[in-house]
Amino acid sequence: MRKATSLFLLWIFSTLYLMAQNRDMQHIIQTVKEKYAPDRRVEVFDVTASQHSDTLVLKGEATSKAAYQEIVSEAEKMARLVKNGIRLLPDDVIGEKKWGVIYNSVEKLHLGNSYGSETVSEALLGMPVKLLDKKGGWRRVQTPEGYIGWVSDAIKTMTEAELHEYNKKPKVVVTGLYALSYEEADVKSQTVSNLVIGDMLVLRGAKGRFYQVTYPDGREAYIQKSEVEELKKWLEDIEFTQESIVKTAKQFMGIPYVWGGASSKGLDCSGFTKLVYFLHGVILQRDASQQALTGKLVDETGDFSKLQPGDLLFFGTKATKENPKERVVHVAIYIGNKRFIHASDYIQIGSLDPVDPLFDKYNTHRYLRAKRIIGEVNTKGIEAISESVFYK
Repeated sequence: MRKATSLFLLWIFSTLYLMAQNRDMQHIIQTVKEKYAPDRRVEVFDVTASQHSDTLVLKGEATSKAAYQEIVSEAEKMARLVKNGIRLLPDDVIGEKKWGVIYNSVEKLHLGNSYGSETVSEALLGMPVKLLDKKGGWRRVQTPEGYIGWVSDAIKTMTEAELHEYNKKPKVVVTGLYALSYEEADVKSQTVSNLVIGDMLVLRGAKGRFYQVTYPDGREAYIQKSEVEELKKWLEDIEFTQESIVKTAKQFMGIPYVWGGASSKGLDCSGFTKLVYFLHGVILQRDASQQALTGKLVDETGDFSKLQPGDLLFFGTKATKENPKERVVHVAIYIGNKRFIHASDYIQIGSLDPVDPLFDKYNTHRYLRAKRIIGEVNTKGIEAISESVFYK
């Protein structure tokens, strides 16, 4: 009887110990996540821990090597036996070709690996991406600004060396809002694909009024010279001025709002600001709340006299005692005279001035701050295309 009682008590104590150990591990996982991967948009961190008999079992995936190492180290300190099933992405599922280039005019990024999953952004033709994972006909990728999402298999995969060689090839960039490419140097010939502003293709040669180009997947086509510019010259000739930002922004007037849109086929608020600056050779962060953390602070009191054309205006909910976390939910580009341009239903102009016929009362009342991008390139979260490792 005493032996049975002792065994029962030992079982109870062991069970309670393992439960406490599991709770401690959950706390460690949360702490590591907050430390290394607080934003799931730019880091993958999906790790779980469970107790199986006397073994602590780790499962999941992560992109941060530091986070991965810390989790494993803490688990080994805590438990006698650890079974590590965490995948450090990218891993062998991707293989040697850990880079790729988008070959559709616009490729949607999804939250999950299915067409029914939420669209979170878009990538343009010719955009290099880092490959993180693969499931069926879908690949998890990371774009030049660090944004993570799943795309269909419309990517030309490459090794790092192959991408480097690809990036050295001469290219053209589409400068018209929309364009078409053709099988022959003739607009009456069969189309190869549609194109949008910002798309990039390899330049092969010229024939009359056309450039001969090659897609990342090997397709060849012709495009009218009037609809593109040679990339090298385009980057050299960019006028990164207040006036140019406003002019570029206004050419998108009337284009419909599309959640997750970042192309001239449809734009959300931050996709719009990101595209306008991309067309000036600058890579911004993807979402409004991310863009709000970059640039030089210009105003956060409502003193609109401090604003200059090209500044980004952020809107949302201010932090309060009851709700201590600020929420940035919208972004616009200031164009002068207390007016701004933004994606809301469609690309349109609003005003911060109550006497202006375009006065936007709703957004004026939820104005948070203004940030300046001009003069801040290659500071945190703002990178020149020419300096990005994705394009080198």
